[in-house]
Amino acid sequence: MKKIIQKISQALQVVLLAPIKLPGKALNIIKYIALGLGVVETVLDDKVKEGEEEGPPLPNELLSNKEKEVQDEIE
Repeated sequence: MKKIIQKISQALQVVLLAPIKLPGKALNIIKYIALGLGVVETVLDDKVKEGEEEGPPLPNELLSNKEKEVQDEIE
């Protein structure tokens, strides 16, 4: 789905940047669709980044407070 949204967004950018005359209403509709797709892309990217950041817990996070104190004493 992400690839489809990116392709549609790229096509809309080409239409907006092309030196062609479009009726005012059509141009405004295309601008709003491009803006909406940009928002959707950003939301999808944020979800992907959140999923990557959440990984397995680190070894120190698995230890209880008591175990952390003992480990600190050892070091």
